[in-house]
Amino acid sequence: MILKPWKKTVEELSLELGLDLEKGLSGSEARTRLEKYGPNRLKEKGPKKPFLVFLDQFKDFIIWVLIAAAIISGFLGEWIDTAAILAIVLLNSVLGFTQELRAEKSLAALKRFFAHVSRVVRDGRVSVVNSQELVPGDIVEIEAGDNIPADGRIIRHSLNFAVEEASLTGESSPVMKTSLPLDEEGLAFADRANMIFMGTTAVTGKARMLVTATGMQTELGKIAGMLQESEREPTPLQRKLEQFGKFLVYTCFILVLCVFLLEWLRGGALVQVFLTAVSLAVAAIPEGLPAVVTIALALGVQRMVRRHVLIRKLPSVETLGSATVICSDKTGTLTRNEMAVRMVLAGETRYEVSGSGYAPFGMFTVEGAAIDPAVQPILRKTLLCGALCSSARLKKDGDRYLVVGDPTEGAILSCAGKAGLFKEEIEKEYTFLDEIPFDSERKKMTVLMKHNGEVTAYSKGAPDVLLNDCVFLESRQGTRRITDIDRQVILRETDDLAAKAMRVLGIGYRDFGKEEVPAEPGEIERNMTFVGLVAMVDPPRDEVRDAIRRCKTAGIRIIMITGDHKNVAVAIAKDLEFFKEENIALTGVELDALSDEEFLRDVERVAVYARVSPQHKLRVVRALRQKGEIVAMTGDGVNDAPAVKEADIGVAMGQSGTDVTKDVADMVITDDNFASIVAAVEEGRGIYSNIRKFVHYLLSCNAGEILVMFIASVFGMPVPLLPVQILWVNLVTDGFPALALGMDPVDPDNMNMPPRRPDERFITKRRARIIIMQGLFIAFCSLFAFFYIYYIENGGIDRARTGAFFVLTCSQLFHSFNCRSTSKSIFSLGFLSNPGLLLACVVSFALQILIMYMPVTDRIFRISPLDMKDLAIAVLFSTLPLWAMEIVKAAWRKSGRGSSRGNGYEPSVAHET
Repeated sequence: MILKPWKKTVEELSLELGLDLEKGLSGSEARTRLEKYGPNRLKEKGPKKPFLVFLDQFKDFIIWVLIAAAIISGFLGEWIDTAAILAIVLLNSVLGFTQELRAEKSLAALKRFFAHVSRVVRDGRVSVVNSQELVPGDIVEIEAGDNIPADGRIIRHSLNFAVEEASLTGESSPVMKTSLPLDEEGLAFADRANMIFMGTTAVTGKARMLVTATGMQTELGKIAGMLQESEREPTPLQRKLEQFGKFLVYTCFILVLCVFLLEWLRGGALVQVFLTAVSLAVAAIPEGLPAVVTIALALGVQRMVRRHVLIRKLPSVETLGSATVICSDKTGTLTRNEMAVRMVLAGETRYEVSGSGYAPFGMFTVEGAAIDPAVQPILRKTLLCGALCSSARLKKDGDRYLVVGDPTEGAILSCAGKAGLFKEEIEKEYTFLDEIPFDSERKKMTVLMKHNGEVTAYSKGAPDVLLNDCVFLESRQGTRRITDIDRQVILRETDDLAAKAMRVLGIGYRDFGKEEVPAEPGEIERNMTFVGLVAMVDPPRDEVRDAIRRCKTAGIRIIMITGDHKNVAVAIAKDLEFFKEENIALTGVELDALSDEEFLRDVERVAVYARVSPQHKLRVVRALRQKGEIVAMTGDGVNDAPAVKEADIGVAMGQSGTDVTKDVADMVITDDNFASIVAAVEEGRGIYSNIRKFVHYLLSCNAGEILVMFIASVFGMPVPLLPVQILWVNLVTDGFPALALGMDPVDPDNMNMPPRRPDERFITKRRARIIIMQGLFIAFCSLFAFFYIYYIENGGIDRARTGAFFVLTCSQLFHSFNCRSTSKSIFSLGFLSNPGLLLACVVSFALQILIMYMPVTDRIFRISPLDMKDLAIAVLFSTLPLWAMEIVKAAWRKSGRGSSRGNGYEPSVAHET
């Protein structure tokens, strides 16, 4: 690898690499260097064995608890529970296993950027070799359409040699290249105009390149190295469920131990007391948690497909819902990646141009009033000159118009079409003679056209450069000599438009008539007439403004990270209203000048990063995460891939995105629409809300079961429930109703609230108090039924247990409607707004009735069927937890403690941890 090759002359590089620029390397020297530097390919991380990937799925603490619960259930003879728990564990393991096998395809995708063969100068002649055999010092010939096979310094090139670098640098337009050395020391590789890089594509012209880096030493190779080093961390949901599972198991163990000791000290049979305690422990563990979480995420994935979002990893849905920052690329994500002329200055008049994309449809207005371009001669002449001075073409593809050639020229052709000037029609009258291509030093291009036997030169380029060639000006008074005041006015207009993130080109012409045209370009481009300016921009996508407003309402900060220029990026950020007075913008060079401490101090103020490299993007993501942010990173190019993988949630663009970025991302936006990311945020928040509702339901129900046994033991009552009854209650109530809660409709108020704090507990103190209170409601109902039948009616122990068993089951089914919101009334939500929950409760109730009145099951569960009167009373009594919670919610709302965030999200007090 050559150090700073952009600073050195071609002669200095040839001496350093020891080669003849005309003959290239010899075959033997190339073989020697190939042994030294290795093949020109990216190294791959050895794939993990599938068996080890499968074993990794059993690392979660809750999984081991479930396996223990299955063993205990088998010990108790509850083989149905054992089979159900093991099936749940296996299902989750298989899902995780299949997802992980796809997660490391990124390096294989990177290999697709290679040109399979290259034209190389060796032993004094051009030969075709495998691109993997390229070595530093090789001289490679590049033509338009070629993929660049390695990093290299340009030796010589045609005047119009340009390279498309958007996938590597984020630069939206093809970059014109030079062979001259550059003096800057710390030059970002996006600004190394005399260098070309592996993974980019030549779009126009020809060049010869001196290879300076191959394989993992290229810029693309460095990205591959960062992808290998970057390890994916657990998502916030995975971390919280892990912590919650441990807390739940320890808490249940302590309570169950207390029940065991109380019953044993009261003289209960050791074996029976042990079985009761173990049954209670099995019932207390929400074995359905992983399954319902997986199902809730999977259902969210299906809904998101309809909203143009593909999910590669299930937990990613929730993670995006908790995002506090979205780091977005500019080109193609926030903007259209389509240049469009927005302003034409002709004859001292500013014409505003409307329309979208490259479609030649739009209006011309002056100070808001529509005008007919057909009666504006100077405007038409400006656009005619611009259309003729172009080598691009507009092509209709279905309902879309595409540009074949330079996007800037395509924008001018589209604008001319809006004025009724179409290049295909113009060329029927004008004959092309010659072209002087654009040159980065001349900063202009010129074409010679013949019309009615007369020759005219049409030029376009940087306004300040073109003005130096002009001695005449097209004005409303006719063609006249240009004055210094005219030049100053035009340059002021240019600066004003450039400050609005517009790319400004001057347009002029020179009539030669039937005179002989000079041979020298400098002579052709003298004594020209200036006709006007065209100002174009890569406009924001139409739907982005609303999407960003919704992000603001949801408390999500937007940060632009782009390879484009700083002033352009800031202007677009201001236009989209996420760059305010307190914000700052940093370039990659400015970021390099900051220490880690200085950067961490300023990172929350930065809204735009411009001219950045992949290392800069990684540094930004890591700094934000260090500040406690949940970071979503969008990207499409190869340069985005490491940061996309490093972020909490990586979002790739489906249409413009490279395979590399898609394969490391957690989700892919199929329509490249920023608004789809907002839809994903909404779904993510809804899914997290539903998981919380499900967990809330399970905990409050399990708390009720434990409290029934605990309170009965404390007050010296007979054991109100048998082990088999506890397990049945757990099975019938933790199944269908919990799953239905996981499918609850998304509350639209979720997008009007700030993101959850990253350190917020999965179960907050407020929610924990509600869970305990609701558990007491359920326990009270069941114990009262037992007490009434056993002590007041003297109905016997089996009948009393039957009453407690039935009421415990039914009260949990009614309680499931409570869990849809901790503050909103169930009547405002509507019983039919979640028909699945209603159906689940009906099915579970039918199962409970079935086991009570079937001759076989009543012996298995040791129950005594209730008559119709007692059954009706028991059902009515089972509804008390629902009414009691409605009264509590009404009191909270009246006192101001309730909140719309109660539907899964917490009110402001939820941030207590």
